[in-house]
Amino acid sequence: MAPTGEQHLLSTEIVNRGIESSGPDAGSMSFSVRVRRRLPDFLHSVKLKYVKLGYHYLINHGIYLATVPVLALVFGAEVGRFIREEMWRKLWDTTAGYDLVSLLLFVAVFTFTLSYYFLFSPRSICLVDFACFKPDDDLKVTKDEFIELARKSGKFDEESLEFQKKILESSGIGDETYVPKAISSPEKISTMKDGRAEASLVIFGALDELFEKTGIQPKDVGVLVVNCSIFNPTPSLSAMIINHYKMRGNTLSFNLGGMGCSAGIIAVDLATDMLQANTNNVAVVVSTEIVSYNWYPGRDRSMLIPNCFFRMGCSALMLSNRRGDYRRAKYRLEHIVRTHKGGNDSSFRSVYQEEDEQRFKGLKISKDIVEIGGDAIKTNITTLGPLVLPVSEQLLFFSTLIKRYLSGTTKDKEGVTTASNSSQLFPPPSSSSSATTTKPYIPDYKLAFEHFCIHVTSKTVLNELQRNLGLSDNNMEPSRATLHRFGNTSSSSIWYELAYLEAKGRVKRGDRVWQLAFGSGFKCNSAVWKSVRDMKKPSANNPWLDCIDRYPGEVLSQSNQVHPLNFS
Repeated sequence: MAPTGEQHLLSTEIVNRGIESSGPDAGSMSFSVRVRRRLPDFLHSVKLKYVKLGYHYLINHGIYLATVPVLALVFGAEVGRFIREEMWRKLWDTTAGYDLVSLLLFVAVFTFTLSYYFLFSPRSICLVDFACFKPDDDLKVTKDEFIELARKSGKFDEESLEFQKKILESSGIGDETYVPKAISSPEKISTMKDGRAEASLVIFGALDELFEKTGIQPKDVGVLVVNCSIFNPTPSLSAMIINHYKMRGNTLSFNLGGMGCSAGIIAVDLATDMLQANTNNVAVVVSTEIVSYNWYPGRDRSMLIPNCFFRMGCSALMLSNRRGDYRRAKYRLEHIVRTHKGGNDSSFRSVYQEEDEQRFKGLKISKDIVEIGGDAIKTNITTLGPLVLPVSEQLLFFSTLIKRYLSGTTKDKEGVTTASNSSQLFPPPSSSSSATTTKPYIPDYKLAFEHFCIHVTSKTVLNELQRNLGLSDNNMEPSRATLHRFGNTSSSSIWYELAYLEAKGRVKRGDRVWQLAFGSGFKCNSAVWKSVRDMKKPSANNPWLDCIDRYPGEVLSQSNQVHPLNFS
């Protein structure tokens, strides 16, 4: 029995177990009720220490936000005191009192200060363009064809096939996703040859398109960052790219492995740091996952789930801090906020690569993955809030914190401000609390962003995130469309979502895009981009061009009914 106040965190599902073959109920239909934990209502359980962290990030640059408007106001007030003729006369009378040496010294100091600012101040990082790989149609499979390929491979018994079929039916994945041919191979173990073949196909396909779009040559790339969680050969994937495109010898290359579905934003963060340390440069970031090398041929249901969701895909993006690239760039990077929950053992093992009893390697998904992921997402968006929410929302949110503090909050042993009857700052509404407790104010993130690109794990997680963040169906449309059309392409999925928005012509100059990704570790990362021009017409290689008119369509008009992951 769930403790009082936690019933709202549970979801139920009626399961038809078929006709009983034996026992007193033989010949009759049998049903059972399965209870699962839902994603925590994290907007009602914001911890103050993460709010403080967000404000700390904001205050680090707050001096500029505070002083520049004041100086501009004072200067404007002074100038406004004089008409044009009086201003020039006063300026002449003032400067006439100085000798030529003083005037030249002032000009020299002013010029040096201005030059130092432009030369050594951090430059904005712009996204020149990006590309998403679209495989050939001969790799496209329906859900039924997927199950048939798995059956022909001879790797699975009927029980495992039936389990995968049930997962697919409630996954939100459509009938046009892509899988490598290697999954139908009768070999029980994935080979390096299969992995390299798939990596070459998707990575070079995305990069060829990127270089064609931008007109930038591979030899001009100064920084290269590649992230692929499971497949990490020697030489590395970044070395494979350098060899294929014959890049120059001083290219700063990095290869991120084992960092899960949120590694794409980590790669962008690393590339940004490298560009800040190496000005007037170009960086390429490649995000992918190799499906064939991660294919699990065993019978452990918690390790069969990745087989059902992960599909082929790859994204490549061009970042630059060269001033000449600002005019043709699409987006400017505003913020990156990273959250890592690896210090907690259950979070660390929630997505864990290991061997099963038959010594087949695979990714084991914890039964508590939804709850663990919700905690990481809650921490991340709480830290992000002060950086992106408008002042009105922050004032309402902050006033609520003050009221709750004055109405009886205390500090726990870790120094985290909590409600006196709960370990959370904002206890769930259904929990027992005094009538005088201040109702929590939930920030409206739709006021901070025009577009949302949320990592496409499954329909269940997307529905829960929509409920928790109060997002509309239109806000969730890019995520649901990407899950349906391309499946879970791991760290590259958020770029297929942005390509969807561009194909629909929805991104306008000044729009803010929030990319939210989460994965093993457990990690949750956010990237905020601001569009610097209108995206009126999608590029010729946009992966959505042949199907964009079919979306959102009826397939995306889904209810918020939750379909829990079934491990039994």
